[in-house]
Amino acid sequence: MKNLLFKMLRYSGLPFLFRELVQRNRVTILLYHDIEPEAFEKNLEFLSAHYNIIALGDYIKACREKNSRKLPPKSLILTFDDGHIGNYALKTLLERYRVPVTIFLCAGIINTNRHFWFTFKHPEVPKSALKRLPNREKLNRLQKAGFSPETEFEKPQAMNREQIMALKPLVDFQAHTIFHPCLPQCDDAEAREEIITAKTMLENEYHLDINAIAYPNGDYSERDIALSMEAGYDCGITVDFGYNTVHTDPFRLKRLSVNDTGSPDELAVKASGLWAFFKTKNGSRNGFGQAVRSTLKQPDYTSI
Repeated sequence: MKNLLFKMLRYSGLPFLFRELVQRNRVTILLYHDIEPEAFEKNLEFLSAHYNIIALGDYIKACREKNSRKLPPKSLILTFDDGHIGNYALKTLLERYRVPVTIFLCAGIINTNRHFWFTFKHPEVPKSALKRLPNREKLNRLQKAGFSPETEFEKPQAMNREQIMALKPLVDFQAHTIFHPCLPQCDDAEAREEIITAKTMLENEYHLDINAIAYPNGDYSERDIALSMEAGYDCGITVDFGYNTVHTDPFRLKRLSVNDTGSPDELAVKASGLWAFFKTKNGSRNGFGQAVRSTLKQPDYTSI
């Protein structure tokens, strides 16, 4: 039923209108996690045909200069969160298509057999409830249930050093904290460690140029933004719905999730922002709907 809905939405013409009117002079950031190579190839075929895929660094440079002329129409940025081991399987596709991709790494999980806390199924507390707990309480509950962030399991969930180094010529690696906490649920010392030390670890241990952070789960507070600025990041990536311009707050960059889909219909709908628009009750959140409606009524590209 859901596949039928995406097909109907795709061929309604609305994704086309969003692309040509709303996205044309804005920058869209897409979110992936652990997509299969076959599905990702279908994604690249569609996205390359309908958007101009650019590097996150090129967008940040344009933002710094407040120069939208440096950005092509329908600019699109591809990002992956977490650094899943499955990302390495995309190497051949990245070599073939030569599109810029940013992968945000959890510094304390890569190159180990440690697991992401959110993949552990607590017998009593659902993941959604754990996210709302103070970080220390969450970790205590997980430990009582048999999980610790430092536990080395039989198999890894994140890429190792060799894989990261092999992808380094093709991928822009950036920071996703150390252990993927919900930052607003951390106390000040925890947040500082996760945000600042993650950058230092990735720079010192992997010789990466770290200038961007993706907030785990997209959750952030004013304190977390301040710490990110103090650490020397140039931008922070959220999962707030919407698009970006050179005037968007660089530490509140908006992003659209495409749910690692292999369906061209779902991809077309979600990459356009149409799905997010409906999901947020006609885009009421963050003024997204008002921006879309005003753009559809009377496109104004001079202020972007």
